[in-house]
Amino acid sequence: MSTMLSDESSGMVILTGNSHPNLAKLVCERLGVRLGDAVVYNKTNRETNVDIKQSVRGKHVFIIQSTSKDVNNNLFELLILMYACKTSSSKSITVVMPYLPYSKQCRMLRRSSITMKLVADMICRAGASRLVSLDLYKKEIQGFFSIPVDNLRASPFLLQYIKENIPDFKNAVIVAKSPGVMHKATSYADRLRLSIAVIHGEPQKDIEETLKRDGRQSPPIENNPGEGDSEIGETSSTTEVKEEINDSPVGRKESTTYEIYPAMLAKEKPPLTVVGDVGGKIAIIVDDIIDEAPSFVAAATVLKKRGAYKIYIVATHGLLSGDAPALIEESCIDQVIVTNTVPHDVQKMRCHKIKTVDVSLILCEAIRRIYNKESMGFLFKDITLDD
Repeated sequence: MSTMLSDESSGMVILTGNSHPNLAKLVCERLGVRLGDAVVYNKTNRETNVDIKQSVRGKHVFIIQSTSKDVNNNLFELLILMYACKTSSSKSITVVMPYLPYSKQCRMLRRSSITMKLVADMICRAGASRLVSLDLYKKEIQGFFSIPVDNLRASPFLLQYIKENIPDFKNAVIVAKSPGVMHKATSYADRLRLSIAVIHGEPQKDIEETLKRDGRQSPPIENNPGEGDSEIGETSSTTEVKEEINDSPVGRKESTTYEIYPAMLAKEKPPLTVVGDVGGKIAIIVDDIIDEAPSFVAAATVLKKRGAYKIYIVATHGLLSGDAPALIEESCIDQVIVTNTVPHDVQKMRCHKIKTVDVSLILCEAIRRIYNKESMGFLFKDITLDD
């Protein structure tokens, strides 16, 4: 069960589900609002039930709900909470969701779907009038919603932690775990006046699995000579396409598939390598989300071999799923710094290297400004798209 927070003396009501009640309590303590009387629970058949024991009619409702291991249940708690407030004639419903679930599924991959768009539609249809989140996986996700979206940044809090808690951080180098997060690493490096390095490639043992997962096996790698009667790299389906083209009115000039579509080589990443100098320096790996640990451990191992004498990981959302805490504990990583957007108390008990940065202040200020109809521009002061 979880309690919901409210303040009957004002037009503000703050609700929270079971995903991260500690964060909601921190926000409410800063705002000076007290606990309300409502409950969210699961029935014996696992159906989610919401019982709001006070009036929200005409009130500005703020629902603070993040996600934990039970992501689908947390999402349904949010939807039912919103719908209950909507049908109870609340004036507005603002969703404060520091970590947006399914945000990694924001692009099409082979025959999959853009699940983030479905989640965005569900949130809008359930009654949300505004969404507040923190460091969206891709900033373009804001376009999936038909309501205003405030994408706050955690980088000021993380940068302050680096300055205050990493000794000799001036002798550090900011490392991008992959070329895809170069923009974030560059932003951190510029703010701290440090140099930058990037890790390219992937562990050799994972290449085959990666090819299967992200579709980089297309086009297929050429077959060995002597396999079948077709030419190297030519399959039976390609031969059939050739025959169809040659028999069609358009393809009477003996065109082949390769004359219509230029041949492409299959992508293949090299082994992990570091581009940049990390010898004798502190390596600070930055990323948005740290979920499964093997890729971070592999990156840290390469940095250690290149001469980095301390390795830190800085990320906004510390999901730390599965056996990630145990892998980090046994690795050469010195410290993992994440914010409290996602509950990870259990993971911290399994790994003493995990440190938490509190970002409830920025969520509290966002709620206050939205409720008082003040400009949100102050929260984005000196913030760039790369932050």
